[in-house]
Amino acid sequence: MKKILYLTLPFALVFLVSGCVQKEETPPLKETPSQKIKEQEETKKMADVLLIIADNYKEEEYTNTKKVLEDAGLTSETASSVANPKSTAGKTVAADVTLDKVDVSQYKAVVFIGGPGATVYLNDQNALKIAQEAVNQDKILAAICIAPVILANAGVLDGKKATVWDAGDRQTISKIEAKGAVFTDEKVVQDGKIITANGPAAATEFGKTIANVLK
Repeated sequence: MKKILYLTLPFALVFLVSGCVQKEETPPLKETPSQKIKEQEETKKMADVLLIIADNYKEEEYTNTKKVLEDAGLTSETASSVANPKSTAGKTVAADVTLDKVDVSQYKAVVFIGGPGATVYLNDQNALKIAQEAVNQDKILAAICIAPVILANAGVLDGKKATVWDAGDRQTISKIEAKGAVFTDEKVVQDGKIITANGPAAATEFGKTIANVLK
């Protein structure tokens, strides 16, 4: 009888110990702030259109074009070389992105808005690069008022039909023609994926043309 107890005792101890000790589960890993930001960036919806404005931009060209795009169900972001550009009417807009941080691949269309302030972009390297990248990436590229001169200086209007704002002295017309553009005296001109318009009165039609191409 003693021999049986001696033999069964170790097994009983093993059974008791194994019954008391629970299997440890590995706690879930906590999400780090950097991982959370990365996930948010990956899930962020890409805007359809990038509207580029300068300080002292033309109010109607921006608001009317933007409204038409939004009415068509398209989303947009605003870029500028300054954080809070002000319009010719005194309205301030907070830029979503600065010009030097623009990633053209994130948009379906890039639109340069005109106005007196747009002249700062005529030879701005960031602006010219954006226009060139839009064409190279087969995006829709548009410009209104004096802004088509930006496209001309970027070298993307060579051989393309385009229009531009003109004060009657043909100065701006000459500037785009000097870069190879074929001036067309119409409110809005589309040549492939390049769309140009000649001023604020053409903004609504300009926006509709962009929307139609995107749709």
